[in-house]
Amino acid sequence: MNTFEKIVKFITKLFPLWVVIFAGIAFFSPEPFKPFGKFIPYLLGLIMLGMGLTMSLDDFRLVFTRPKDVLYGVFLRCLIMPGVAFGVAKLLDLPPALAAGLILVGACPSGTASNVMTFIAKGDTALSVTVSSINTILAPILTPYIFLFLAGSLIPIDAKALLLDILIIVLFPVTLGILIRGFASDFVDRIAKVIPLVSVLSIIAIISIVVALSAAKLAVVAGIAFVAVALHNALGLGLGYGASRAVGINHKKSKAICFEIGMENSGLAVALAVAHLDPIAAIPGAIFSVWHNFTGSLLAGYWGAKDEDEPEVPTGVKA
Repeated sequence: MNTFEKIVKFITKLFPLWVVIFAGIAFFSPEPFKPFGKFIPYLLGLIMLGMGLTMSLDDFRLVFTRPKDVLYGVFLRCLIMPGVAFGVAKLLDLPPALAAGLILVGACPSGTASNVMTFIAKGDTALSVTVSSINTILAPILTPYIFLFLAGSLIPIDAKALLLDILIIVLFPVTLGILIRGFASDFVDRIAKVIPLVSVLSIIAIISIVVALSAAKLAVVAGIAFVAVALHNALGLGLGYGASRAVGINHKKSKAICFEIGMENSGLAVALAVAHLDPIAAIPGAIFSVWHNFTGSLLAGYWGAKDEDEPEVPTGVKA
């Protein structure tokens, strides 16, 4: 491993620490960060381009060879996470903007970190990759209308504007990344080690900017927002695994679906909240970005150690 690779590994491995440090700086000194709010969609687009560069058409092959598994993964994610977010918002009587932000997190597609957690947990990595890919492709249709259905009574929502933004921020860069990988795979292989670093730095920047934009209100809502996010994430992981087992899916596949449900593309929720809602609505997504990596790592480590007799081939794992 050369020096650059060591630096990349050091930065990416300590991702939660950097988030806490820079979010703290942004909270106590928000002014330098605020002018960069307009760049949040571009930063997320950069993350989505990186995701596309790590995807290939093979990621969708299980749709044809194991359609039942993929269908369950996509359906349960769309059912559980938005529903749990709505329930938690009602249970905690969250202010409308925070409730909408939490529901938006639940309505967004799976996060790519789920693939890594599934691999560590010795789950069905191929299923995880396929389900997260399908969820991302379906996001322009599913996310705005699930969000409109559940949060439409809380705040004004322009579903068409949300759909357009998701097309621009998610579908276009992901598709572009897949095409670049297909036509210039040698180039992608050369920059592959940089992609995780760019993604991590972009997420840190997004969270720091959101904290700066909402610093004035954050001290008031941070506690209840954290409780809401922790409940949302825990119930998502637990119900994701439990529901999968209840419909007859085996342990290895259920681990994959569990992470697909409990780990969301919270960066997308942050970008959409900043663009279309009150900046305070971006707080649940910012907290979720850190928290789901923490809980996901703990659960993946537990399963990985417990199921040592179930070796996993790291095909298709995404950083």
